[in-house]
Amino acid sequence: MPPKKRFEIKFLKTALDFINSLDIKVRSKIQFNITKAQYEVDNELLKKLNPNIWEFRTKYQGMAYRLLAFWDANSKSLIICTHGFIKKDQKTPVKEIEKAESLMKLYYQQTNK
Repeated sequence: MPPKKRFEIKFLKTALDFINSLDIKVRSKIQFNITKAQYEVDNELLKKLNPNIWEFRTKYQGMAYRLLAFWDANSKSLIICTHGFIKKDQKTPVKEIEKAESLMKLYYQQTNK
């Protein structure tokens, strides 16, 4: 029996813009890791940063690529990717987490109308 997908993913425009700005090889690696995270529990690929925000993690040729996301509270099997960035320090910048939280609030305002 094939493994069951644990969740679906929706990308906000800001996340898609980031992904589309990257080289095709980086995009392929990010897509590979996201797909793998949909089927396997792996903290190296999908890590919880705080009670609301999660991080898809990809390392490619020494660069750390991150897509921040949250679980849609209305659907326990949908993750919303808010935006992405190239990580330069050990810790995820607070401003990136705040941006994800802001995009999450905007998402709920728009979907709950």
